[in-house]
Amino acid sequence: MTTQQTAPESRRETAPSRPESTPSARVAGGAGATGSTTLSGGLSGAGAPAESRGRTSIADVVVVKIAGIAAREIPGVHDMGGGLSRTIGAVRDRVPGGRPNVGRGVKVEVGERQTAIDLDLVVEYGVPITDVARDVRENVVSAVERITGLEVVEVNVTVNDVHLPEDDGEEAYGDSRVE
Repeated sequence: MTTQQTAPESRRETAPSRPESTPSARVAGGAGATGSTTLSGGLSGAGAPAESRGRTSIADVVVVKIAGIAAREIPGVHDMGGGLSRTIGAVRDRVPGGRPNVGRGVKVEVGERQTAIDLDLVVEYGVPITDVARDVRENVVSAVERITGLEVVEVNVTVNDVHLPEDDGEEAYGDSRVE
């Protein structure tokens, strides 16, 4: 008489379910103090592949800084932020030991796998605003997706001001008529 043996069923361990955060209107997975990307698949524990052992959370401030730096890299972007935030930022930049705020003029919503970004820009006089906005969008999307792995669902650009050459104290039109 022969006996038949069967292999035990493999059981997949799963993390306990957690309540979903309230979904945002723009970003699937919700918005909060920190967003995250979740690594999934495979088993947990010592036998699981290293890439599936845990979860990666990306804070909003990370996306803010990446987007701010990427937007400032575009020629034609003079500054970022609204009038009051630029004034406060100028004072902060003049304080000894103060560092520039790369996140000024950037607002984000970060979900589990997606992010939405709002930018307030000041552009140089004479540059085509639509071209600058397009270039800023492309650079921000590329940088945020490459560095964080989050999908950028939208980048809204608001141009708040135009920087004029005389705003720097330079004479824009040659010699002054008044001595």
